[in-house]
Amino acid sequence: MRDEIVSSDITVVGGGLAGVCAAVAAARLGCTVALVNNRPVLGGNSSSEVRVWVCGATAHGINRYARETGIMGEMFVENQFRNPDGNPYLWDLVVLETVKAEKNIQLFLNTDVHEVEAYGDRDNRYIRSVTGWMMGSERRIRFESPIFLDCTGDGLVGFLAGAEYRIGREARHEYHEEWAPEQADSITLGSTILFYTKDAGHPVKFVPPSFAKDITKTPIPMKRVIRSGDSGCHYWWIEWGGELDTVHDNERIRDELWSVIYGIWDYIKNSGQFDADNMTLEWVGAWPGKREYRRFKGDYMLNQNDIVAQTPFEDRVAFGGWSIDLHPPQGMYATESGSKHFHPNGIYHIPFRCLYSVNVKNLLFAGRNISATHVAFGSTRVMATCAAMGEAAGTGAALCVAKGVDPRTLARHHLSDLQQTLLKQDASIIGLANRDPLDLARQSEVHASSHLSAIEIDGPGEACRLEQDVGFLVPVDPALRGVSLLVRSDADTELELEVWDTGKKENYIPARLICRSSADVKRGQAHWVDFDCTWEPDEPQNAFLVIRANPEVQLFLCDRPYPGVLIFEKRANPIASKELEDHADDQPVVMWSMRRWTRKTFCMRLAGTAAFLPAKVTDGYHRPYGGPHMWVSGAEDLEPWIELRWREPVPVRELHVTFNDDVNEDLINLHHHRTPFDIIPELVRDYRIEVWRNGRWEPVHAEKENRKRKRVHVFSDVRTERLRVAVEATNGSPFAQIVEIRVY
Repeated sequence: MRDEIVSSDITVVGGGLAGVCAAVAAARLGCTVALVNNRPVLGGNSSSEVRVWVCGATAHGINRYARETGIMGEMFVENQFRNPDGNPYLWDLVVLETVKAEKNIQLFLNTDVHEVEAYGDRDNRYIRSVTGWMMGSERRIRFESPIFLDCTGDGLVGFLAGAEYRIGREARHEYHEEWAPEQADSITLGSTILFYTKDAGHPVKFVPPSFAKDITKTPIPMKRVIRSGDSGCHYWWIEWGGELDTVHDNERIRDELWSVIYGIWDYIKNSGQFDADNMTLEWVGAWPGKREYRRFKGDYMLNQNDIVAQTPFEDRVAFGGWSIDLHPPQGMYATESGSKHFHPNGIYHIPFRCLYSVNVKNLLFAGRNISATHVAFGSTRVMATCAAMGEAAGTGAALCVAKGVDPRTLARHHLSDLQQTLLKQDASIIGLANRDPLDLARQSEVHASSHLSAIEIDGPGEACRLEQDVGFLVPVDPALRGVSLLVRSDADTELELEVWDTGKKENYIPARLICRSSADVKRGQAHWVDFDCTWEPDEPQNAFLVIRANPEVQLFLCDRPYPGVLIFEKRANPIASKELEDHADDQPVVMWSMRRWTRKTFCMRLAGTAAFLPAKVTDGYHRPYGGPHMWVSGAEDLEPWIELRWREPVPVRELHVTFNDDVNEDLINLHHHRTPFDIIPELVRDYRIEVWRNGRWEPVHAEKENRKRKRVHVFSDVRTERLRVAVEATNGSPFAQIVEIRVY
């Protein structure tokens, strides 16, 4: 056995996605980081354990524009390129390489932290060190830092340090949550083990183990969905242990989950009800994936009302896009639905006060152990959201080190520094604009070779009968002055159009009716129909246009996306079996679905728009928010460029360019669908950077085969009064699209 001491600026315990993003964020800001994980892989409950699906972005086609950017977004896009089939082991490599690329991170895998040295009274504690045992290497390692992050999920570090926490469900009166029980209890969400199958190409028998459960004697066959071709995350509902202690009863829970998995497989293979002769078990998880345990208390406790109201916290540093998703305590044995969902009207905000301890002064946390009630946790727990919180917590930790303050002081006196640093990193804080005084691009005039000045989606393409109401999301900047649709009708009829606003700028639903219009449609061939509708809002925002159902009429689809435009169908049926998932059908983001028409648009025309002007790259927003917020070149521009001009020469040491990676695209790590491209088509592929010198343009950098959203280019001796980015090729889009340009 060998004793060691590792000193660093920050110690992050937990190598799930929250911990990874926290460590990477802090390392990129110059801090030395010890990243300690008790498992042999990074990414949390990953391939060697339970292969948990990273969701929480756009499941069910709801909460549009909800995919995270920042570090998690980088990994999503890279995984899409390397791993379009969703191999979980390749996802592990993407996560591992993201960490190994940071020279300031020391990575300690197979290291189980089980000792914490802390001091102070109950209300004013500090962590001095944590100690872990590196299995296999017989190394006892003491980690010393001024700042610690508990990203363990179960919250072991904070617990051992004496941090205040909750387990179970709060009583309804505590936070006035509609979904909370009348009395507080210790019930949590249960744990899950997954399994994978494959077709062996020849008959394979299955002899169940003696402990396999006869599931026909349980409610499972009647209340859950079992199909021979399913595996992995299709079986998220194999869940149990919510009425036990998910940590201290872990082995009992594991054995029960195993008994059901082998019982399900026995049912599939040997009941005679499935075509499964050639199917075999490829893999069964060895360790339960816990959904819930300790939740620490911070200076604020996020609750159901905050999610429903989408409270725009002053100290917001991340966001969530998943529904409040709660499961019955009995898990897979429940006779009710496997999950019950409440959907806010869009994304919601997460404040920094939820990411640090109320009583341990140098402790931050991220992941499923943040300061949230059980009901709010039903949404914040999903891994992509945990990753976004991890980046915020890691950035906050780095600023604490740099400024020599604790997290509470950072929140009270340096909040703008934290938020602006996150925005500079391309992290997502919805509705907050770049106000960085060091960004020279904000002082420039922006010009371009062209810009998209009207929305003209021509066809015809595939015809689609108007059996249900459909919707269009379009930018209104500065005004909507008429809409034209390409239609075909079986009879002379009338078509009705309504213009709605979306309520909050981060929402993509019809919220308030602005005006109605109707138009006569003649029987016969495809033709354009004009609607006389006008809306000039006080500030640019999106409009949700609703076309009322008319089975006599057909609209025409264009088989490509169009900048700033989304289309929806009003659902006629629930989105899932009520036995498996219970989504209230009258919730707007459930009612209006994009799933049927992914990456398609209807043929339509809108008169002039300022939504894609060159100046959008310096308007402060790098995500859609009441509009697309990006420059888009004109459709006929074969050599597009965008230029920044200053009144006098400025030094250019760093150029930050953020390209459009279509944050509406549904990217996950274990794909439930096969995306037809490896690189987001909207991303700029080839470009060059030029500066104006001696009366002519001189190239200072050229980039080929780009597949990333954000690029930072560093220069040593550039001073100029004009700079431009010339786009030579995209990855498939007919438009050049740039979201943001910064200059330092």
